Amino acid sequence: MDRRALFQLGLAVVSAPSLALAAGKAIQANAHGARGDGKTLNTKSIQAAIDAAANAGGVVAFQPGVYLTGALFLKSGVTLRLDKGVTLLGSQNLADYPELPTRVAGIELTWPAALINVYKQKNVRIVGDGTIDGDGKVFWDSYWALRRKYDPKGLRWAADYDCKRPRLIQVFESEQVELAGPRLRRAGFWTVHVCYSHDVRITDIEIRNNEGGRGPSTDGVDIDSSHDVLVERIDVACNDDALCLKAGRDADGLRVARPTYNVVIRDCVVRDASAGITFGSETSGGFHDIKVSGLKVHHPTPVGILFKSAHTRGGTVSNIDIADMHLQDVFTVFRVNLNWNPTYSYAEIPAGMTDVPPYWRVMTQVVPPDQGRCRLRDVRIKDIKAIGAKTAFEVAAFSDLPLERFSFDNLDLDSQTGGRIANARDWRFTRTKIDTLDGKPPEVLDSSGVTGL
Repeated sequence: MDRRALFQLGLAVVSAPSLALAAGKAIQANAHGARGDGKTLNTKSIQAAIDAAANAGGVVAFQPGVYLTGALFLKSGVTLRLDKGVTLLGSQNLADYPELPTRVAGIELTWPAALINVYKQKNVRIVGDGTIDGDGKVFWDSYWALRRKYDPKGLRWAADYDCKRPRLIQVFESEQVELAGPRLRRAGFWTVHVCYSHDVRITDIEIRNNEGGRGPSTDGVDIDSSHDVLVERIDVACNDDALCLKAGRDADGLRVARPTYNVVIRDCVVRDASAGITFGSETSGGFHDIKVSGLKVHHPTPVGILFKSAHTRGGTVSNIDIADMHLQDVFTVFRVNLNWNPTYSYAEIPAGMTDVPPYWRVMTQVVPPDQGRCRLRDVRIKDIKAIGAKTAFEVAAFSDLPLERFSFDNLDLDSQTGGRIANARDWRFTRTKIDTLDGKPPEVLDSSGVTGL
């Protein structure tokens, strides 16, 4: 059986030699001058240890301590081992994160490196029981300061791009990457971003981005125009999307046209986020063959299952399987919003502004209407238990472009109201129980072939 078949079955491929190497003799960063005192900037020393390990195909390890550092770049064949008692602490100086070509929030642009970068590499591992702490509050504060200036000018859409904040871990144009074990804290921006990569395994990590404040846009795990990815046993609290599929934004995303596919997400806990599992809003390249199962989602997370896009995004979402979810006091069980957050989703340069960044011009390119609307079809959802919800369904698309062939099986939803389903075609419900205060099922509008409610 080949690697792709194994990922489709939800099985991770981890080579025995790599695990043995991670547990064996290591190159000590301390021997290259790294000091775990929480004050000394160790970027050059740790990078020297990484480079030495790359030459030997080896492991980088640390004595217990807190190691202040800027951006680090892992190399092919290297394992970064963070044992218990070891913390990598991100510098709060943006100058310690050199800018490089990447993709951020669906747009290709030059952006600060992440704290930990797997950038155009192969066969890289980040393992252990230690901690990677972005110490991101200074970047959160800078974002809110910019929002206070931008929002009154109609520039809400530009804030996330103009306020440059380092991600915690970036996997970009890489393959055969494993992230297993570390505790991830206080990311300045997204926590784990996998972009243009394949054969990636992310497992057994704890993400906490709400310690010492609520970090804006601190997504948990973003899988972006990548394939053959396994995400399992993630425990996440953040202030945006917890587990998210992305594939580019608007004209730039349609130009790149790289889908996200062959992804398995399973057995995760979402404690605080904008949704349990999110598709979008960057849908331009499309998603297909995605399997999600075994999620537990808790209040104050407002939505269990979320599909979001905008009428400039485009893309096709199909062949999605979601199963075995438990939602506790989550306000909305299932939401489809294809006109999501207009002040962020639709970019328009205010009249009279001419000296603007090049990516503003990219973001304001006109997308033809026939290319701009996202198409959703062939979604299968089963074995969903929700307790204490306010609304079961909040669903709408377009009258002339309905949501096609959704199936729901074995839903047990305790909800104050059934909510509303609009613009659906050929939706089938079987073994469905929606217990509402008024005893009414979801209202179905401008739809056809909806059966079983």
